[in-house]
Amino acid sequence: MSRIAQMFERRAGRTALIPYVTAGYPSPEWTVPLMRSLTDNGGDLIEVGVPFSDPMADGPVIQAACYGALQNHVGLKDVLDMVAAFRESDDETPIVLMSYCNPVLAMGVDKFADAAASVGVDGLLPVDLPPEDGVDLTEAVRSRGLDTVFLVSPTTTAERGRAICDATSGFVYYVSLKGVTGAGHLDSDAVDEGVRALKRTTDLPVAVGFGVTDAESAKRVARLADGVVVGSAIVKRAGECFGRDKDASGACKEIGEWLATIRSALDN
Repeated sequence: MSRIAQMFERRAGRTALIPYVTAGYPSPEWTVPLMRSLTDNGGDLIEVGVPFSDPMADGPVIQAACYGALQNHVGLKDVLDMVAAFRESDDETPIVLMSYCNPVLAMGVDKFADAAASVGVDGLLPVDLPPEDGVDLTEAVRSRGLDTVFLVSPTTTAERGRAICDATSGFVYYVSLKGVTGAGHLDSDAVDEGVRALKRTTDLPVAVGFGVTDAESAKRVARLADGVVVGSAIVKRAGECFGRDKDASGACKEIGEWLATIRSALDN
């Protein structure tokens, strides 16, 4: 059983908290300490964003973070090195790479799959890859024991949703709104309806992201979701902390303590 499946099995009856970080932002030296702080404060699975020059699905916060990470000369190989460093002290927390296709294709599908498996990556979320166009990539990572996580949006038809779920393993990622990451117009009733539809389609856990910004919105999303993804709010705090203080340990502790308020809201 994969680390992702084990995590959701352990979390049965409780909502998994899935924090997101952009690797290399605001500084490469911050990424692994931040990942550790997030897991120490209730994060069940870490989603690690691979910097990309044209992050189409992301809002201004993560777009700026990707630009900053690229300015810091962080690429896919560096991201894999960060995962390896994280694994030196944590062999339990699942890690999913959220990446656009270009960095993976530039490295080479098989080379990427081998490298990701060797450092302890558990899954790949290829943001801009339609499942039917990603058979080679899916087969490559699955053959190395990694899951492939695909996105379902509020505009996805029922037929299309079934096809996406059939191509997905680990968990299904439900985009909570019509928009980009970090948007602030979350409609929890609409999210509930979308999650219910997915649960009629698949037995996989359903995680919700793109509009969760605080404890209150996380709690509303968690009414039916198996997991809640928190991304832009973490990345924004990291940038703010870096702007006033270059000390990674203090900043990561502060961000972790903020995440703990979301963990507490989900548990209570």
